[in-house]
Amino acid sequence: MTATAPAPSTARVRATAVLPRLALVLAALLATLFAAAAPATAHAALTASDPKDGAVVATAPAQVTLSFSEQVAMGDDSIRVLDPQGRRVDTGELRDMCSGNTIRYGTALHSGLPNGTYTVAWQAVSADSHPISGAFTFSIGAPSATDVTLPTTQTGGGPVGIAYGIARYAAYAGFTVLVGGAAFILLCWRRGAAERPLQKLVVRAWITLTAATLAMLVLRTPYTGSGNFSDMFDLNGLRAVLETKTGASLVSRLLLLGAAALFVAVLFGVYARRVGDAPGPGGTEALGKADGSDGSDASEGSDGSAKPDDTSDLTFGLAIGGAVVSGGIAATWALSEHASTGIQPGIAMPADILHLMAVATWLGGLAALLVALHKVPGIERAAVRRFSRVAFVSVLVLAVTGVYQSWRQLGSWSALTGTEYGQLLLLKVGLVAVLLAIAYVSRKWTARLAETPVAVAPASADVSRETAPGDVIDTSNVSRETEPVTVPADPARAAQLARQRAARENAREKRVRDADPDRSGLRRSVLAEAAIAVILLAVTTVLTSTEPGRTVEQETARGSTGTAVPDRAIKITLPFDTGGPNGKGSVRLELDPGRVGANTLHLWSDTADGTPLDLPEIKVAFTLPAKDIGPLPLVPEQAAPGHWTASGVQLPLAGEWRIDVTVRTSDIDQTTVQKTVKIG
Repeated sequence: MTATAPAPSTARVRATAVLPRLALVLAALLATLFAAAAPATAHAALTASDPKDGAVVATAPAQVTLSFSEQVAMGDDSIRVLDPQGRRVDTGELRDMCSGNTIRYGTALHSGLPNGTYTVAWQAVSADSHPISGAFTFSIGAPSATDVTLPTTQTGGGPVGIAYGIARYAAYAGFTVLVGGAAFILLCWRRGAAERPLQKLVVRAWITLTAATLAMLVLRTPYTGSGNFSDMFDLNGLRAVLETKTGASLVSRLLLLGAAALFVAVLFGVYARRVGDAPGPGGTEALGKADGSDGSDASEGSDGSAKPDDTSDLTFGLAIGGAVVSGGIAATWALSEHASTGIQPGIAMPADILHLMAVATWLGGLAALLVALHKVPGIERAAVRRFSRVAFVSVLVLAVTGVYQSWRQLGSWSALTGTEYGQLLLLKVGLVAVLLAIAYVSRKWTARLAETPVAVAPASADVSRETAPGDVIDTSNVSRETEPVTVPADPARAAQLARQRAARENAREKRVRDADPDRSGLRRSVLAEAAIAVILLAVTTVLTSTEPGRTVEQETARGSTGTAVPDRAIKITLPFDTGGPNGKGSVRLELDPGRVGANTLHLWSDTADGTPLDLPEIKVAFTLPAKDIGPLPLVPEQAAPGHWTASGVQLPLAGEWRIDVTVRTSDIDQTTVQKTVKIG
């Protein structure tokens, strides 16, 4: 039997061409739409510490504090302070000093610490579930030799980090294909539920997502800890993981995947049988109107009335259930990663869920369409047009949520060109330009596919009988569209004929696929689009390990000034060079408590090798340029060789104060050094 699809009217062709065009034009915003889908953003960063890295303080601090760009998870052993001999000198008690948008943690130090160089080693888990770590040194009195070796590798690296990263992105890929493939079947091509290639695609995606989630759960302990695979079997470590936000999200995802398994079973079981038995586009009746190009839906008769075997109710139920389950799985990422912290989490988390689902619908649907075009010669033209409409809605959602997420991570136009994160986004814009060019070709093939009728040869056209003496004709499975199957008496002959039949069937399918040049052209252009999407995913993977532009600019701003810690002394070091003999050294300044009102000032002068330097004169002035206050001069009194002090230093207003220190090393050699600090 030969089927010819009727050509649609001119009005319908124009109408169906509009939505694909809009969807493909809006794909230009793909540079922002996928930037936060995979987990979208980068790790937390250490933005400040007290004492600072390399600082030399006059007296032993009571505690060490660390400030981060966003919320992190830390334990009692997350901050360790080691003396020059490698012994711990902290109390091991973590202090939570967070307030508002300020993320700060600290640990107390034992009293009476001697002079020397101390090492601070820290480890935390950032909001995107990545472990972060680092180390720095400070000195009390003067620098000294130390037996502590700073770590050269970051936590979360090595083979365990590679394995965890593979599982992480396999999970995203599995989610994308699982959700997108199911959405393609329910929204675009119901008959696809009975097609074996699409069934394999969706089931394998479910298996991939489930296996990746399990791998992440068991690898979590070594990933955030020692980095040894053997720690996967540490039950205490697994118990600790389950108590974290990331562990709870992974367990929730596994539970939701159980519901997803039930959804897949119904989709490819009851639903596939119903659409397979239904007349018209889903069943075994004539394919004359199989593509729906006559304007009727699969579930309607010629008079518009519902058919007895209507699948609309089941389709609606599966669509609602699938949306709830997929939204829940997407929420396991949104609730445990960057969207749950930082600015506007109440908006960012729903936006992230919508973003992930839209990405999955678009890219997963594209994968399903590619499989259908390659493996299923009988895919209806209407399915391609329906996918264009679904893609339009998906890309619209992606554009809105992607622009918001990019603004949330960049914060300013300068960050777009002045930071690595912004430059990677610009690279994605270039990739999208290439994608648009290919998408334009796809749109042309789609329009031609909708306009050109194609004759499809019946399956029996390429089937011939090959028999030998003694062969038996098996007619038990004969239908009106297939030839009887020959069962040879000789097993070797039977195997040979089976191979021949398989080769003929593959050749027939290829001829049917290639018989329509428009369909073949669309298949090639969709394949090219999928390749560009894979490259975009690779760029996004790099973005996940890149510090957001907003954080980089915040760190730069902090780097230009000293950081005032409420009710903690401001400590700065100012190197100087007067140009005369023995004119090089540094001044260490401490302003306690470093706030508006009365303060106590201490100054220490050291030579280049760290020994105390007695100066003929040292003067200090405070200026608040924003309020035109100052300079307020101050001449401290000498308390000891190389040490000066002043009490009752009044600072009337909060703001960015400039501290000028004038140092004189001889009768004619002097210089002024300055530093800006924030007084709160």
